[in-house]
Amino acid sequence: MMSARWLGDSARHGGRFGAAVQGFFDRVIAGYDRWLGVVLRHQRLTLLVALGTLALTVLLYIVIPKGLFPTQDTGQLQARIEAVQGVSYPRMRELQLAAAQAILADPAVSTLASFVGVDAANNTMLHTGRMLVNLKPKSQRDDQATVMQRLRERVGRIAGITLYLQPTQDLTIDAENGPTEFHFSLEGADTPSVNAAALALAARLRDVPELRHVVTDAGATAPAAYVDIDRDTAARLGITAATIDDALYSAFGQRIVSTIFTETNQYRVILESRPGVLTTPDALGTLRLKAGNGSSTPLSAIATVRELPAPLQVTHVAQFPATTVGFDTAPDVALGKAVDAIRRTAKEVGLPAGVSLTFLGAAGAYEGSLANELWLILAAVVCVYIVLGVLYESYIHPLTILSTLPSAGVGALLALMIGGHDLGVIGIIGIILLIGIVKKNAIMMIDFAIDAERQQGKRPIEAIRQAALLRFRPILMTTLAALFAALPLMFGWGEGAELRRPLGLAIFGGLVLSQLLTLFTTPVIYLGFDSLGERWRARRERRLATVRAP
Repeated sequence: MMSARWLGDSARHGGRFGAAVQGFFDRVIAGYDRWLGVVLRHQRLTLLVALGTLALTVLLYIVIPKGLFPTQDTGQLQARIEAVQGVSYPRMRELQLAAAQAILADPAVSTLASFVGVDAANNTMLHTGRMLVNLKPKSQRDDQATVMQRLRERVGRIAGITLYLQPTQDLTIDAENGPTEFHFSLEGADTPSVNAAALALAARLRDVPELRHVVTDAGATAPAAYVDIDRDTAARLGITAATIDDALYSAFGQRIVSTIFTETNQYRVILESRPGVLTTPDALGTLRLKAGNGSSTPLSAIATVRELPAPLQVTHVAQFPATTVGFDTAPDVALGKAVDAIRRTAKEVGLPAGVSLTFLGAAGAYEGSLANELWLILAAVVCVYIVLGVLYESYIHPLTILSTLPSAGVGALLALMIGGHDLGVIGIIGIILLIGIVKKNAIMMIDFAIDAERQQGKRPIEAIRQAALLRFRPILMTTLAALFAALPLMFGWGEGAELRRPLGLAIFGGLVLSQLLTLFTTPVIYLGFDSLGERWRARRERRLATVRAP
């Protein structure tokens, strides 16, 4: 629309601006023509540059750190408070309140929601509590990493608890609940060997520089009361195991015995033991049971109460006994390096033969994506080759178009590395988009070159040079349009911008480098493949002539 307004006929509109723009493009095209002539006179050197670009793409892919998703600053943190195993609920509530007050005192915190106690969906152990911390807008606080470190220091001054923090993400595939962002499990045939291996591995991982906050739930125990029933005595009194179970549930299980209805609400009546009475294993023996003759007798008359350690939770993975180890990556360390460090440390520790290591959640998805991303890129390239082969009715010309992709890959990978980003899912999406955007440069040239050869009878070198000059402005226009579209992604700010920035960097870097290189390499590669195709056709004709000769 702007071109229609600005670049009209100078004589009719008196447009000095249009004439100036036209003169600028004429000078640029003239300069491009001169440099293109130099390149066409040194075709072998240009082909070496193209091959070097392909080799550099492979090298950068090997060197660049690998990851899954970038960590976003969404303004919300998930906090987990852990106290000593076996802590009582009243004490845990006090510690959770103290931690909440310390967090709210930070100037970067707006509000928080606190949860303490056993929750079947999110919290299975009493000695842990959860918080959802809402931060102030970015303009009113420090960056997320600084705030998290400051909150850890604040809560660290409270004796008896440990604070674990992880930012809430817009994209998450991790179904594991834990104090850290990433997890892996150790599975084996029996629980003791799994716990021993997990404790040994976690102790070594705490010294690995690529990792932070290594924790494990192996060996997590707390005192539990075991009731050993004297069945002979219980039988003489007419007391069954179901009677004992029913009495214990009435005392501690929050049994609903009635509902009080009012005009606007209803209230549950909960049966429980008198507060402050049954608080020790010895006091548990005073719990009254109903005997067979209708009288009551204490639990201690028919049973012995023992206090023994018991596991806080029992974990299984694929029906095998397992334990979970959680970890965070160190600052500026990609997930791929952390996973490699864990694999390397596990080999050094020497896990037992019956114990295997499996990454869970996001870490497991990373390994799956790393195994499939090369096949994904290859599948995209093969699909493009098939479509272009059908379009041009040729096996050779699609290769000329695909030759533009290595330069785009080099630009995308360099831009990610310079920007301090790893190659994750978002970067791979950017590279897949580049396959569709970058190849249009070669398509514009080759369409005109093939038409000039077939319709005008021009030699290949004349046809491709004319096509490059005629299509220079459309190529430049479409490239600039894509570049300006990538700028908001690359320089984006606000909550969640970290997820979009690698996409903009990959597109911007790939387009800039591919534009600089493909304007010169594509004509040379076109001529090289055309010459190769001519030799192949001549050889096939000689072979057919030999077969037909008597």
